[in-house]
Amino acid sequence: MIVRYERPYSYAAHWARRIARIAFIIFLLSLLSHRFGPLTTPHFLAMALAAGALALFAVVLATIGLARLWQVAAIGGTASVSALIYAALPLCFLGYGAVQYLTRPALYEVSTDTVTPPPWIRTPATAETWLGRKRAVAPEDRQAQVEAYPGLTGRRYEGALDRVFQGVRKVVEHTRVATTAEFGVDNAQADLEDLAVRPEAGADANAGPNVIPVPTARPAQLLDGGMPGRRSSDVVLQGEWRSLIVGFRFDVLIRLREEAETTFVDLRVASRYGRHDLGMGAMFAEEFLRDLDAELLGIAGD
Repeated sequence: MIVRYERPYSYAAHWARRIARIAFIIFLLSLLSHRFGPLTTPHFLAMALAAGALALFAVVLATIGLARLWQVAAIGGTASVSALIYAALPLCFLGYGAVQYLTRPALYEVSTDTVTPPPWIRTPATAETWLGRKRAVAPEDRQAQVEAYPGLTGRRYEGALDRVFQGVRKVVEHTRVATTAEFGVDNAQADLEDLAVRPEAGADANAGPNVIPVPTARPAQLLDGGMPGRRSSDVVLQGEWRSLIVGFRFDVLIRLREEAETTFVDLRVASRYGRHDLGMGAMFAEEFLRDLDAELLGIAGD
């Protein structure tokens, strides 16, 4: 008489695969809708957390299925492995975010000028959501930024304002920053009148110094209405940047200031939502400044 062993069926493994597929689909659709569609960041994060909870539950069921496979050779090994693969995407996304949240300072804004940050041309619009929001950046937040990102400082270039402004424009396009407001762009235009030679008719080439014009102070050096962090001689660009894969929104401000024979560039980056930017603001600022250094290679100062 032949005894045929029938393998038990692991319901946990097969349910794990079904739940993991649902979690994968929810996360993928919400990600695409957030990156290319109308879904806002708070709603996307809520759906991502829901997908992560389902994926975690699927992992528990898949673990039970694998244990049953090891103990009694229960059918469901393939289903358990499939469940782990489907659950990997939402869990890796949330896991990376959790690591950044715990290892990076709780900042939603960074600035290369921590003493007098450049003011916004248009105050970024933020809405109250379940993510919460601080009303203003406190001095202790600026100190936390200095300690966490000591290399995030402004750049001084040994070049005229118009030359540096051209480089900034190129980097803005390269880093996919959509310009939304401008201030003082006319200050970056080359002052051709200062370069023109206009000798008077019949003037002697050996004329005395009485024909030398007396330099006068430009009114552009005055403060712009007394606003801290901005002069009327500055050039300021404001725009919006979105992270490449997920599409998180950040407001960006770039200030150019001519000082003597040099031009100083400052950067301000703020997350649109939440109290924590997961270090992405500083990462973007450092990348922008590296690209600007490469663009203006040869005229960077100390």
